[in-house]
Amino acid sequence: MKIYEGKRTIDGLVVTVDGNRLAEHYEVKQFTRRGFEWTYEGASPQQLALAILVEHLGDAERAVALSEPYMQDVIANLDNEWRLTGDDVDAYLRASRGR
Repeated sequence: MKIYEGKRTIDGLVVTVDGNRLAEHYEVKQFTRRGFEWTYEGASPQQLALAILVEHLGDAERAVALSEPYMQDVIANLDNEWRLTGDDVDAYLRASRGR
């Protein structure tokens, strides 16, 4: 099971998957050039949503389609330091099937 973590440091934002830097996946879709963000709705949080979904699903087209609602429902509500598991992502996907 994958572990996604994010935190704010003195050197900036750090986002990892299983302890390694999470790629922005700009090759799939670029919402921003400014990297990741969270705690609000916008382009940088949507880039984070997309990156998590691409890593988790392995399906770029589905990740793009789900990135906005996932950003609004999950990413915008994260704290300054956060941790999500693959099970958390799956639970969201099961609960939001009506979208």
